[in-house]
This record gives sequence, structure tokens and C-alpha cells, in this order.
Amino acid sequence: MTILVTGATGSVGRHIVDQLVERGERVRALTRDPARARLPRDVDAVRGDLTDLESMRSAMEGCDAVHFITFDGAFGTTLQNGPELVELAEAAGIRRISVLGGWDESTLEPALRAASIPWAQLAPVEFMTNALEWAPEIAGTRRVRTLAAWPSAMVHPADIAAVAVVLLTEDDHDGRTYYLTGPEALTPAERASRIGDALGEEVTWVQLSEEEERERLRGYGYDEEYVEFGLELAKNPPEIGQVVQDTVTRLTGQPGRTFAQWARENAAAFR
Repeated sequence: MTILVTGATGSVGRHIVDQLVERGERVRALTRDPARARLPRDVDAVRGDLTDLESMRSAMEGCDAVHFITFDGAFGTTLQNGPELVELAEAAGIRRISVLGGWDESTLEPALRAASIPWAQLAPVEFMTNALEWAPEIAGTRRVRTLAAWPSAMVHPADIAAVAVVLLTEDDHDGRTYYLTGPEALTPAERASRIGDALGEEVTWVQLSEEEERERLRGYGYDEEYVEFGLELAKNPPEIGQVVQDTVTRLTGQPGRTFAQWARENAAAFR
């Protein structure tokens, strides 16, 4: 079968491409710049964007399955052309769809619910890659400062990809949403310690006051609306993000990758 992967050069999409290639599937990868994508040799890299319907029509031609992201890769804005994308997928004869969702539902999900194509959604509670936000501070001071002290069951992007591969290559997942976590829920202090272990140096965690947290978030360039959202999230996190789910192991047959493993793989970013 031939599988189209949108967001193919992203942190999850690239893992999906690599894992499908390892399985021997034919992979078509959507990218805005095929020459710079550095995809595996056997991958059919095609130029396109989710907001460009003509490019999507061409990209889906001859494919059996599609992995969708729900945002425009160029600007990160939520997709507004979901019904048109689903119409193209139906016309192309797509037989399976996986969707990597975000915080908010896009126009893609309701369009798929009204369509005839079997599909399922990936719902990671928090990406391990979010810890890269700490990289400048850890590199400069060997410490992490946050208001939030609650544990998060962060998931490795390769495990998100592994579940996507199952959804793209197997039946019986239609209409399901799969919440994805890693194998453990770790506090910021515990995550800082794991990064320290990967570096071979101590990394400490310091809890901030609410006003200090506002200033920290502003330092990343976030607008005030997002700053207040981040503050509320730090004080009142969703419970689901703190509870380990067995989804990765149940669907893939493999244990989820740990944060310690992710930290070792990305240690250079924190040096």
C-alpha cells in the first residue's frame, strides 16, 4: 500500500516516515521543500501544503491511507479547509486516515465524522519534546524554573508515530480517539534530574511564584492571552495528562520509551 504522510518533516511525522519505510510500505511524504527535507531515499517526497488543495489532490492520487496533521505547517494555524480535504480523500479512494490532533478541534475532525472513510485520532497528552523549551536555561544555568510542580506523563514522538503506523496499516480503529502517554508521570524536578543524568551534571528545579511565571512565559515572546493560559495550566492541569495510559503498549506490543531515553537522545540540546 502507499501511504501519504503530511507533516513529514516534523517531530512525529519524520518518525512515521521512518517506521513505515522499515515495515516495507511505500511512503509519499508531503513537504514544502523536498530538496531540503532529507528524507530516506526510497520515500517519494512531493511538494505541497495542506492549505493548497491542488497540491493535496495530486499528493493523494494513488494512495491508500493518509496521516493528517490538523494545522498548517507553515504558520501553525488550525486547518480551516477540513471538508475540502476530506472530499479530496474520498475522491482519491483513501481507505484509512490517522489524525494527529491539537488542543482545539479543527475543521478536519467533524468533516471526517460525517464522511465514509475509516479514521482514528491520536491525542498525545504532552510531547517529551516540549522539554526543549528548557534548553536555553539548562544550558546557561543548569537549572529549570517553573510554577507547575505536577507530574506529566509525557510521550516520546516515536511512540506517537508507532501508534499512527498501526492506525494506517490495520483495520478496526474507525472513530476512535487514542490518548497517548509515556510509561511514567514525572514532575518537573524529576524531569530535570533525568536531563542532568543525560548530561552527567546536576540540573536542579526551582519553583516560581505566579508573577515570576508570567515573566518567564513573556520571555519566550508569548502574548498576554497565552501567558494567562499558561499560568492557568500550571495551576490547574488536566487530570488526564497526569495518568499513565497503556495505549502505546496495547497497540504496538512494545513498551513506551522513557523520558530518560529521550533526554539521552537530545542531550546535545541542553549542553
